[in-house]
Amino acid sequence: MEMKILKEGSGEIFCKNTPAEVRKWTRENKSRALKDKRMRLKDAVKKFIKDGDYLAIGGFGHIRVPMATIYEIVRQKIKDLSVAGHTAVQDIDVLMAGGCVKNVDIAYVVGFELRGLSGVQRRLFENGQVKKTDYTNGAMSYRLRAGAQGIPFIPVKVMLGTDTMMHSPGKVVKCPFTGEKVLLLPSLNPDVCIIHAHRADMYGNVQIDGHIVKDDLQARASKRVIVTCEELVDTEVIRADPGKTVIPFYMVDAVTEHPWGSHPGNMPYKYYFDHEFTEDYLAAGRNKDPKVLKNWLDEWIYNINDFYEYLEKLGARRLYTLRDVEFLRPPVRGS
Repeated sequence: MEMKILKEGSGEIFCKNTPAEVRKWTRENKSRALKDKRMRLKDAVKKFIKDGDYLAIGGFGHIRVPMATIYEIVRQKIKDLSVAGHTAVQDIDVLMAGGCVKNVDIAYVVGFELRGLSGVQRRLFENGQVKKTDYTNGAMSYRLRAGAQGIPFIPVKVMLGTDTMMHSPGKVVKCPFTGEKVLLLPSLNPDVCIIHAHRADMYGNVQIDGHIVKDDLQARASKRVIVTCEELVDTEVIRADPGKTVIPFYMVDAVTEHPWGSHPGNMPYKYYFDHEFTEDYLAAGRNKDPKVLKNWLDEWIYNINDFYEYLEKLGARRLYTLRDVEFLRPPVRGS
């Protein structure tokens, strides 16, 4: 029986990969051998991220985002990226400030939470320099789940009661089993997923302390996975607590040790937000004179060779103060 489409949205699908194509590509291009995947971040980005790729970013909001990798993408001036804006804040903002982004699948972007709105994203979206398709956080998670499961679409109930659906590529159909309306969303299989984790071994077994958000689904759905971590540990450390290994080695293409790799974001149990740094960045992005943002990018990205120089510029006192704040701040009420 042919499924009748009752209503469909107008949103463009930016990620053209299909689960069948990605499965075939994975069989032909990714080894399951237990091999050393340690690599300089500069080399990993150059090898695995290309102009026009679709990029998925780990973490959530300002928390556990892979900022070291974001800076390197901007430094290498990779262009025309499509990005999953799944609760994306400083990560996607810096990519857009660096002129790296062409399209965004929007769930949560532009807002820097209590800090207000981004000047960079508002400007680029409003003048049409960056195209967008609308979703919700739930919808994007379901799309990644479909991609990870290898199915071309997934039936859901989200967005049926809002106009957001009309700005997505979703299609409303009648369920052939129950007769009720459901929304079909296309699967999402990114070209590259970038993640920052607490620890990993040389083979790419990845462990995350605290909420993993959707990083396990992103890794499973993506062609390539680049991981930075606070600490590279011996495999025996990973094997001693295997339940924490949320991303297994055979999904990962490159792993690099980068302590403070989420700065200025919060790395749970490691270091707190750098509020002052983020406020300075936001002020540069909101300034009507484009030279102000250009100067910020020059100072913190283009005129710096790598993330190690970035940390040297920040200074040990500033970094260790953030570490102390993470450990000394009072617990959340009710925890």
